[in-house]
This record gives sequence, C-alpha cells and structure tokens, in this order.
Amino acid sequence: MNIEKQLKILANDAPGYGVSVKIMEQAVNPVLKFFAIQHKQTDYFVLHTSDRHWIITTLNNRKQPQITKRVVYGFVNRQDARNFQDTVDSSSVNPPIDIVSLPITHLFFQMFAIRQVDSIILMDNQNNKTQGIEIQREDIENMIQKQLQQVTPNLFLKSQKIPPNLA
Repeated sequence: MNIEKQLKILANDAPGYGVSVKIMEQAVNPVLKFFAIQHKQTDYFVLHTSDRHWIITTLNNRKQPQITKRVVYGFVNRQDARNFQDTVDSSSVNPPIDIVSLPITHLFFQMFAIRQVDSIILMDNQNNKTQGIEIQREDIENMIQKQLQQVTPNLFLKSQKIPPNLA
C-alpha cells in the first residue's frame, strides 16, 4: 500500500486513538511521511507475539554495557524476519512468535505511541542482518512536537473566528 493511502487510514482512525483528524493530517502525518519516504519499502515484517505485542530486543552499548536501548526490527521480507526469529531466544518469549506485515507509517505511529520502544531498526537490504537504519522514537516525537506547535495555534484561531452572521 502506498504511503498516501497509509496516511489516509491513520487520519481516519485518529479519533479511535484520541487524536483529532485535523491534528493527525496537519501535524502527525507529515512527520510520518518524512520518515517513511526515506526508505525503500512501504511495508515491513515485524516479529509479534501471538497476542499482537512487538518482540522487543534490548541492545547494550559495546563501550558502556550498562547503557541499553529497546528496539524493534523491521524486515523487507518474511524470510529475513523468519531468519532473525531463529536468533531470538524463544525461552524468553512465552507465546509463539508471529511475523506480521505492517505499513511503514503505521510502524512509526505505533512506535511513537509505545514508550517501551526506543528505536526501530529497519533492515532495508534483503538477506543482510548486520546493517539496518535506526529511527529513534525521540526524533519522531520531537518533530511531531514542533509540528504541533506550528499547527495548534492556527487550528485554535480558526475555531475561534466569529461567524459573520452572528448578530
């Protein structure tokens, strides 16, 4: 599904997430699009538990092992996700693991909403488990906050206009 269709679905579903359609269209979607168009794929395969929770991997900093971050991996195809699944310690995951295809904008939106995830690492090259592109939740959050600051006053002013036929 192309990015524009993905964003339209997110905007339509926005009230269900407690976000107005206008805020979604004018503040959130432009940020999601900015990040999405930088990648080759419009959909990625992500490891999920059978109850639809992401499989989160905790990474340690090589130089400072006490520093960690929690990441989710997205793969360009199901086979790469399946191969990666073999590296996940299945004893740490009680329910079975599923591989789910998600639109890239939905992946970013969900990451923005899920505080347990620090980054998504998109494995854009098929059959390559060593090089990925990291997108940090904080970067998405900061850009959305900037967009909200620009958009919110305009939305507020438009809603405060006095209709010409009020008298």
